[in-house]
Amino acid sequence: MVSAGGRPRSSRPREEDTSGVTERVVYTRRIAKVVKGGRRLRFNALVVVGDGQGAVGAGLGKAQAIPDAVRKGNAAARRNMVKIPRKGSTIPHEIRVKMGASTVLIKPAPVGTGIIAAGAMRAMLELGGIQDVVAKSLGSRNPINTAYATLEALRQLVKSQEEQGFRRSSREEAAPAAQ
Repeated sequence: MVSAGGRPRSSRPREEDTSGVTERVVYTRRIAKVVKGGRRLRFNALVVVGDGQGAVGAGLGKAQAIPDAVRKGNAAARRNMVKIPRKGSTIPHEIRVKMGASTVLIKPAPVGTGIIAAGAMRAMLELGGIQDVVAKSLGSRNPINTAYATLEALRQLVKSQEEQGFRRSSREEAAPAAQ
């Protein structure tokens, strides 16, 4: 479908590079600093990257032009990537994390539920490869704080088998010391 201007009328597709990581620009913001000669404009871009296999990251880039801010945000997101433990198509347990004024609540959901979330949380869960989850943003709805709180929540998730193995090994270590 082509509009009158000759450009295709479709939303910007997600960019994928050779490493299989997909990026999505979640939020852009224009910052105006008033100086003697007028306004100096800068831009922020919140970028979320993920491989769809359980790795996701978020980064904030700042520059004088949006493409530069997106590039910097992409680099920051790749540095901050986290591995999400999964249980089938969902997460292993419910988690609630408060970061700044934002609180996020993420709950596992039965197969077929889909992703019930919005904004930055939805982008992070989709790009992380989670298919069935219910998430709610409480408190501040600032996308930057919500993205960082979601990233911290995903970082704190514990895979149930790993947790059981950790508990079992700590009990085994404690038992010989008691004897």
